[in-house]
Amino acid sequence: MTSLQFTLAPEPEQADREAGRLLFAGPVTFVKGVVAMSGLPPADRIEVCFAGRSNVGKSSLINALTGRKTLARASNTPGRTQELNYFALGGEGAHAPKYLVDLPGYGYAEAPVAIVAKWQALLKQYLSGRQTLRRAFVLIDTRHGVKSVDAEIMQLLDRSAVTFQTVLTKADKVSRAERAATVEQVKAALARHPAAYPELVVTSSEKGEGLETLRAIIATLA
Repeated sequence: MTSLQFTLAPEPEQADREAGRLLFAGPVTFVKGVVAMSGLPPADRIEVCFAGRSNVGKSSLINALTGRKTLARASNTPGRTQELNYFALGGEGAHAPKYLVDLPGYGYAEAPVAIVAKWQALLKQYLSGRQTLRRAFVLIDTRHGVKSVDAEIMQLLDRSAVTFQTVLTKADKVSRAERAATVEQVKAALARHPAAYPELVVTSSEKGEGLETLRAIIATLA
């Protein structure tokens, strides 16, 4: 058990807020979909990755962060997307450009076992072998909290020594009391994971809640 005290991420300072705005207001382009480690783009910049079980709202959050409605495309069939999708953020400026990596959704039943095994192997290789990966953002549906499949990905991040930060999605879909209960459940679950970053970000892609905070966090990672 870790002794860290988990809290909600504070509102960013104005300078950090502006850095986040500039990073995501700049060029945002799809680079490539990667199906093997040999296909990774050059490790020439810091990158972050987004992970979450199917239907957690990952594509909606990426689109909301970037202000582009169709940048990340959600599949109607959970588990269909089996690539590491690379997006390039930003251009020249005080904060260098970064990669945002959209990982395949996990916790689905529709995909064939062989395909699941293949992408799980790729995911393990990526998390343990990508030196420029600075942080993973693990998305948790505020309506459901941490489930067993989320705990599995957190354990993988622990073993890979990759710092991960929890992002609660769809916060507008629950009452204030339900949100508070989920936050406490998530805090308790994170206490078992040494790689967990101690600040949670609560977001709503529809209402825009938490987006400035998340942009600022990504922009100021060094």
